[in-house]
Amino acid sequence: MRFTYAEAMTNPDYYLPLAQAAEKVGFHSMTVPDSICYPEESDSVYPYNADGSREFLEDKAFPEAFILTSAMGAVTSTLRFTPFVLKLPVRPPVLVAKQAATIAHMTNNRLGLGVGVSPWREDFEVMGVPFAKRGKRMDEAIDIVRGLTRGDYFEFHGEFYDVPSIKINPVPTEPIPILIGGHSDAALRRAAVRGDGWMHAGGDPDELDRLLGVLQKYREEAGTADRPFEIHVISLDGYTPDGIRRLEDKGVTDVVVGFRNSYAEGPDLEPLEAKIANLEGYAESVIART
Repeated sequence: MRFTYAEAMTNPDYYLPLAQAAEKVGFHSMTVPDSICYPEESDSVYPYNADGSREFLEDKAFPEAFILTSAMGAVTSTLRFTPFVLKLPVRPPVLVAKQAATIAHMTNNRLGLGVGVSPWREDFEVMGVPFAKRGKRMDEAIDIVRGLTRGDYFEFHGEFYDVPSIKINPVPTEPIPILIGGHSDAALRRAAVRGDGWMHAGGDPDELDRLLGVLQKYREEAGTADRPFEIHVISLDGYTPDGIRRLEDKGVTDVVVGFRNSYAEGPDLEPLEAKIANLEGYAESVIART
């Protein structure tokens, strides 16, 4: 099992020392939150909390995901960084490929590119991207990012994007894993067909087994079940050695843990020292015992 530390919506000055602390105590990776903006008015529903409200996001700091990743990568040497998740279809995929390839190169292959479809219609509107057919747009964007980050000449001619034969430089020495986030049927199928892994967003513990079963079915149908595949899961089982073993039995490769309720409204008042103590305590009670 590999261990990922999740922190979001906290004091931006905390991220670099927290990345260093997570690396020091044995975490394999750290998530990187992504948010474009907070609209003053919205009818959108957030799919991963109980009531669909979005108010917990207001006045929370979200440093730009790639810039934050670059900063944390510069002060660490082994920790991997995983956007959780980058809202890919609202962004130009050629630019995303350039950004991701540069970060992966500069950090010696320490980027796992978690991507998803934004739940906010407003993200599409402010970026000038149609909300309709966002899933198909996402599929094309994944193919473009994967193709360009390999470093050879690549061209793409689809419904939404038309990319002439180009290549980018620098690129990493290893392929960038593309991890698909989301619980919808479309997201699970996308992960099975196009992804190098799947990122679970938490929620009802009883739902996890069903999601893993559907994902496995789609991988078998797509003929990808024998390929290396990462499964990142948020679960209460991630907080005990016995729970870690249960997750391993389910095929989970990466457990994602955090130490506060990110959905709480209001500012994060937990001091940096307490956050580092949480990391150290978890490493001692779980990582060292698995």
